[in-house]
Formats: sequence, C-alpha cells, structure tokens
Amino acid sequence: MTESAPILALDNVSKVFHRGGSTVHAARAVSFALHPGRTLALVGESGSGKTTAARLIMREYRPDGGRLLFRGEPIEGSAVRDMKAYRSAVQMVFQDPFSSLNPVHTIRYHVERPMRLHQPNLKGAARDAAIAEVLTRVKLDPPLILPKYPHELSGGQRQRISIARALAVNPEVIIADEPTSMLDVSVRLGILNLLNDMKRQLGLAVLYITHDIATARYVAEDIMVMYAGQIVEWGATESVLGNPQHPYTRLLLSAVPDPDRPLGEETRFDHELRNIRAIRRQSAIEQPEVREIAPNHFIRPMPD
Repeated sequence: MTESAPILALDNVSKVFHRGGSTVHAARAVSFALHPGRTLALVGESGSGKTTAARLIMREYRPDGGRLLFRGEPIEGSAVRDMKAYRSAVQMVFQDPFSSLNPVHTIRYHVERPMRLHQPNLKGAARDAAIAEVLTRVKLDPPLILPKYPHELSGGQRQRISIARALAVNPEVIIADEPTSMLDVSVRLGILNLLNDMKRQLGLAVLYITHDIATARYVAEDIMVMYAGQIVEWGATESVLGNPQHPYTRLLLSAVPDPDRPLGEETRFDHELRNIRAIRRQSAIEQPEVREIAPNHFIRPMPD
C-alpha cells in the first residue's frame, strides 16, 4: 500500500537555547513526518528534547535551522499565509488535563469556544449537535457533562474533555504530549484506546510524546528515540523495540519491567549497559551519520 503524503513534517529542524553562559541544543537536525491515519511515537526521558519538538510544531518556538512543512509547504515565509488554518489543523492535548482547562468555565464553554473561533458558521442547533457529537466520540454523556466544571470531573474525564476540545475544530494532526502520565493506571488504557480510535476513524496523524515505551508500543506504528536533542534510533515500532541497535535505546528498554523475566535474571543487553554514564555521554555527542540497519529501521551510530 502506498503511504499517503505527510500532513506535517520537520526537515532538519534545530533549536538552541543560551542560558547562563551555556548552550543547550534542544533539537539537533530533527526530521520526521506525520501521516494521516498513523501514530508516530517520540520517546525519551525528561530533558531529551521531546517537548521542544512539540513547541516547535505548535509555533511556540521558532526554529534556528531547518524547516517546518505543512502540506508540503514551508510554514515560514509566504508559502503558508493562513496561520489560522494551520492552528485549526494542528491541535495539542496536554499532559495535565486540569491545568489546561479553565476552572471558572463549564465544560460546554471549553468545547464550544473552539467551535466559535474556528467554525463561525456553525450556529444554534447545528453547533449543539456538533458539541454532543464530539463528546459522544470521546465516550462522555453530553447532558451529564456539559453543565459541570473541571473540578467536578475525574482525571480521565478531564483528559477526554481535552481531546474533545481538540477534535472540536476538525483537526488533521493531534500532538499528544504525555497524555496519560498524570492519570491513574486504571484509566490510562481508555485514553490510549481513544487515541487509537481517533486515528483510525478520523484519519488523524498523531504525534504521541512519552517516556513510557510500553504505551508507545500500544499506540504507534512508528517510533523515534530521542536523547540530548537528537533522534538516535527510529523506524517501525516492532523493529526498533524488538531489535534495538542503539545503546541508548537498549538502556531505555532495560528499565522497562518484564513480567516474564525472573527477578535478578539479566537481559541480553545487560553486559553492554554496565557503564551507563559512558552511554549517556557518547549518546549526547552529535552523531551526523545515519545507518539503515533493516527496512524502515535507522540509527545514528555513536562515535567510537
């Protein structure tokens, strides 16, 4: 099957911060593409550059190098003039569902406001029907939920409202930044299933940002492993996680509990991971070489 053209792409995007006399490379020549009906997981520990990538996409940051492409055209300059169309097409679901919702407004306000801004021709009964539809899509009962305030909902319900608010403008891309990390384990699966349903039913392109490899495996067809601002390994999720080739990817996987492994038994990578500091130090060095090690499976080899 021929892969559809990407809706959104980063092309060798870099971002540098200068703080207190030091230079932080938050993104080093980062490239990836988001395709309709597919989820790309961006995985890494805190400080690896994941959220910087999200903020570049959401236009909170401007890149110091490279290009952001929307439907094949550069965002910067005259190629894309209608930024309102971009902001409608690209929506974000945040990590903390409570702080992203205004506590003084009802749920109706939170879902209706983006419709007023991005679909001004939708009025009266038609808008009410659209609000009910989007809440039903995220598996919430409209009559019960609409009059409530955020503090009256559970964490899982608030995150579903955040997703409904994003869907209210008929987006093409969803950026989900650690959407389950602040939720109870018991409700995480429901949110992950909801993301999968949205991808399949609406044909959305999803960037799923997480430190949790297990959830990335559940929702994403493709995966990128990020450290110190650069993508060190990427490709098909099952290939990357089933046969990790970069030492940093192996380091991440070694920290994931395996219920099938007896307590104390070493993994097949443990002998390579004795010197964690050395792996981190070498992984943080700029690695310009790209090596394809299998179909749709790439790494940036660490310097010797």
